[in-house]
Amino acid sequence: MIFEICVDSIAGVRAAEAAGADRVELCADLLEGGTTPSRGMIRQAKTIASIGLNVMIRPRGGDFLFDDDEFATMRSDIETARAEGADGVVIGLLTEAGEVDVTRTRELISLARPLSITFHRAFDMIPEPFRALETLIELGVDRVLTSGQEASALEGLPLIVELIERAGDRIVVMPGGGITERNVDRIVAAKPHEIHFAAREPIASGMRFRRPHVFMGGELRPPEYDRLDTSAALVRSVIAKASG
Repeated sequence: MIFEICVDSIAGVRAAEAAGADRVELCADLLEGGTTPSRGMIRQAKTIASIGLNVMIRPRGGDFLFDDDEFATMRSDIETARAEGADGVVIGLLTEAGEVDVTRTRELISLARPLSITFHRAFDMIPEPFRALETLIELGVDRVLTSGQEASALEGLPLIVELIERAGDRIVVMPGGGITERNVDRIVAAKPHEIHFAAREPIASGMRFRRPHVFMGGELRPPEYDRLDTSAALVRSVIAKASG
């Protein structure tokens, strides 16, 4: 089984590698569900040579209906990821009706090749998942990340099981969303070839001088001196549990 870890820092890439993960999905801003990391972040991640690197291509948080400027940004970000040596890109574009945006998805796939293509959890916002699965297969997508159109992969497991059965060896159906050491054994019982999870824990800031009444974000803001980062111990624990 291939273990992909969702990370938003270089420390997270190193933790995933140390824990024995196969690949990372490198993002920025996981508070928004993940957006495109910077060129510098991709470049530094590539210095950690023993782990696969898939790069999120998403210009903003929110929905997956992108305007022309956002689509142009995605094209440029794919060119950057490819130039920096990424192994794959992670995309997801929908129409107003919630279907796969076939034309634009095909264009991004063509631009990204020979990199691997993952269609991310935009899939979980699609009204007819089985038809969408066939569409992604026809487009040549390598894998689809899904929580089974529920809040977590555990809740969406019945759909995940059916998607895996329908997909066969035509596309990888990769469960992701809320997978932990407490539930991963039930996820792997569905016999996926790959699973995707984040394994983060609170990390306190090293700052000794603090100005607690000043914030760099908006009204809904995370604590200024605390953050979440990938835990090698948690990654290792989930992998061990999944591996029996």
